[in-house]
Amino acid sequence: MKKIALLNGKLSYEIACLGHGDSLTICDAGLPISKDTTRIDLALTAGVPSFLQTLETVGSEVYIERVVLAVEIKTQSPALYTTIIEWLENMSIKQGNKIQIDHVLHDNFKKLANQSKAIIRTGEFTPFANIILYSGVPF
Repeated sequence: MKKIALLNGKLSYEIACLGHGDSLTICDAGLPISKDTTRIDLALTAGVPSFLQTLETVGSEVYIERVVLAVEIKTQSPALYTTIIEWLENMSIKQGNKIQIDHVLHDNFKKLANQSKAIIRTGEFTPFANIILYSGVPF
């Protein structure tokens, strides 16, 4: 049995297969996911698992170079946005790199998300609780 934080086999596999510049999306319960995109559905019930729990766990195993957020999160879910930005700043320190943060309109976000290697669906019900993580390299 794995010893580290992430126990989900399908998610561990997708993370292990990420190359430089590949993306992985973590989304709320409502983001539309194309049938052509790998879906890792972790949602059990409202709020379980939460977006932040999932981000923290995935972030512990992915070297993050850049992220994309929907610009609407700033006004629709400002407390979550602040928490995400603080988490990214802390992750930048842990990784020893500055994580680039990009914002796009939600319609563009949905298109980019469906180009990800996989989309991780959480049980989050907070509006615009979505992020695209782009893999970097630690060297």
